[in-house]
Formats: sequence, C-alpha cells, structure tokens
Amino acid sequence: MRPRLGFLGVGWIGRHRLEALVQSDVAEVVAIADVVPDNAAAALELTPATLVDSLDDLLDAQVDGLVIATPSALHAQQAIAALEQGVAVFCQKPLARTADETARVVEAARRANRLLAVDLSYRHVEGARRIRELARAGELGSLYAADLIFHNAYGPDKAWFYDPALSGGGCVIDLGIHLVDLALWILEPAGARSVSSHLFSRGELLADRTDRVEDFALGELELDQGCVVRLACSWNLPTGCDAVIQASFFGTEGGAMLSNVNGSFYDFTADRFRGTVRERLCSPPDAWGGRAIVEWAEKLGGGMGFDDGANQLVEVARVIDAIYGRHNALHREQNASESGLVLAQAGTL
Repeated sequence: MRPRLGFLGVGWIGRHRLEALVQSDVAEVVAIADVVPDNAAAALELTPATLVDSLDDLLDAQVDGLVIATPSALHAQQAIAALEQGVAVFCQKPLARTADETARVVEAARRANRLLAVDLSYRHVEGARRIRELARAGELGSLYAADLIFHNAYGPDKAWFYDPALSGGGCVIDLGIHLVDLALWILEPAGARSVSSHLFSRGELLADRTDRVEDFALGELELDQGCVVRLACSWNLPTGCDAVIQASFFGTEGGAMLSNVNGSFYDFTADRFRGTVRERLCSPPDAWGGRAIVEWAEKLGGGMGFDDGANQLVEVARVIDAIYGRHNALHREQNASESGLVLAQAGTL
C-alpha cells in the first residue's frame, strides 16, 4: 500500500524530503500546508497535491502519515495532535525542545500504536552504517573512546533559532543532536551516566545565562559501558571551509572515522584504522539525504505501527538536556499562542 501523506511545512528541508518521496514513489503526497506562499508554490511544482491552510485541514484529508518541518517549538504539539488522531508522524529534528516533551510524544505514539520517526539523517550516511556494522560485529574490539565534531561556518537564517524558548537551544540542539544520536546509535546499547559541557555565545562562556543560545559547545559523555565520548559543535565558526563534520571511534582492536570531504555538508568518506594502516570503507557519491523519510514511508506502507526504536529519541533528548544543565523545564516558558505567532512570522524550515 502506498500511504497517503500530508506535509506541514515545505521550506528548504521540507521540499527536499518531499522531492525524495516523490522520486521514490513509495507514498502519495495528497496535501500540503505552509504559511509562506512561495514555499507552497515551489512544493506544488514537485507534486499535484492539494494546498490547505492548517494542520487540522491536513488531518481532515484522511492522511496516513504527517511530515512535520516547522519551527521546533511546534513539533511536539503538532506531532501529538496527529498521533492522537491515528496518523503516523515523521518529524524534523528535534522532535521536541526537552526530554519531557519528547517523552510525551513517544508515549502518544505508543498509545496510538502509530509509527513515529525523526529525521536524524546522518544515520543513513553509508559510512556511518559501515562503521556501526564494524562496531556491532566486534571488529573494533572494546570501544572506549569516541570524538564527534560538527562545525558549521554559517548559522541559521531565521530569528526563532536564537530564542531559547522557541528552539530549545542553539548549535547543540541543531547540530549536536546528530552527534549525540550517532554516538548512541553506533555504540548501542548505550546511555550516558555522566555529562559535562561548556557553552559559549560569541566567545563568552554562558554559564547560567538563559537569555541567549550557544553558538559553540564542548561536551563530554561517559556512557554506561565506560566509553567516553567528546563532542564539539558550532555555528559561524571560522573553519576555513563550509563545514567540518567527523565521527571517530576507537577500540582495543582498531578505529574508524566518518569525515566530510573538502568542507562539504553532503559528501563523506569512512575509513577503518589498524595501527598506522588506513582502509577506505566507502567514498562519495552517496545520496543519503532522503533515506530516512523513504524508510519511514516504506514501513508505514507495510503496516508497521509503533517502533520501540523511538525510545532512543528520549535518551538522546536526555543527553541534550544534560548538556544544557536543565531538568524538566525549558529555560523560559512560551505558551502555544505565542509559538503560533512566531510560526506565522518565521515560516518553516
């Protein structure tokens, strides 16, 4: 069965995922909603869907699944609204701003027995998959250290990213979430038993400040099995290239590294290390960007309900909360009506 899907938000990332689905032909996109007319017009050039005004209209279109690509403050409430009406959800990261919000969405999916997934797309880079296979097969021995980096020479171009109540944080929740997810996914089963971090904004250590989001962050996680993971991520860092993205893993029998090529956001190599010997595991090209949503749509079309793998979303969110030093609350609360106003002003991803 080709599931019927609705898209809530078709900015750049939403349109990219829409295009991947259209090309895969594994689902039918029947309805689209976006507050920015140009976004909607561009999306309708990709597929003959119906343009509607709101989330309620999308759910009234009898969709099987909803794809969410709106500002982060709205993800949890929009996902729960869909799940409670029996509609599966594929959401841009983060699923929510805090671990508590994330847990509520996952529980809603469990109660409704509906498929829930988040676009943690770097899992689908071929090099990351190859490294995970080595780790899980014991080829690297006992893994004791990992070093993950995501430095971006640019920063987000929408104001809501810089408001802690609307975004949930800065470069950590935007970029570092991929690093945390990759570390826990590759080292699975893994949870963090201790977390330390340093957060900066424009070169100033934030300490207890809650009025700004971080643009540079360093973190260290000690995982349950004793592996130590170091993380670094940033916006607007003078890296000498567009981006520096790496994920290195070291064990008693060798190591492996995923690394972007020449500052690219899209091209990656993966290498295996044995002492001073380097073995190339894979190289570009690798069209990985739309794999997560296509996989979700295929599972949905196959009739899959709640996937226990969604529980890992909560563990990732707990680590993010610990990096921020927060527990059970946002730095600053924002009610739903204020968030709706920001959505109207800011558009979508």
